[in-house]
Amino acid sequence: MLAQVVGAQVQLLATLLATIADLDQAIGNRLGKHPKVGLLARLPRVGQLSHAQLLAELGPILDRASSAEHAAAQAGAAPVTRASGKTSSVHFRLAANHRARQALHVFADNARHSSPWSAKLYADARARGKRHPQAVRVLGRAWLRVIWACWHTNTAYDPAKHRAEQHLAA
Repeated sequence: MLAQVVGAQVQLLATLLATIADLDQAIGNRLGKHPKVGLLARLPRVGQLSHAQLLAELGPILDRASSAEHAAAQAGAAPVTRASGKTSSVHFRLAANHRARQALHVFADNARHSSPWSAKLYADARARGKRHPQAVRVLGRAWLRVIWACWHTNTAYDPAKHRAEQHLAA
């Protein structure tokens, strides 16, 4: 009986692995057909899945947005300021595209591990007392400005031309 259960689990695992491989191939095929695929291909630690998520979830926002700040608000990377009388407070933005927020934050969190500029922005936010999710949102907002500029100038991201990145490397 135990041998049958183990055999069934092994067969299930093999089926799942084959399905994952098929999905990876389908994502790669669709990703290559996107008209702006080359713009974000050189972002730090942007793998195939993260690249596809950025294009699929942020692309429509970037097409509609009139500025990087507008795109950041729609993607949930910008906070909301509430003011009444003499008081004001800053809050997490709930009204946002949740899938775009997730795609941006996964990319930003990964980017900080290989980009000195990203690592510094993250470390500075943590030093100011931000928790990890808040620091990743700060970093995501900064990366969104870079992505927005690439998108609207139709210029591929090049780490050698990213002035802030080069400033830290010097």
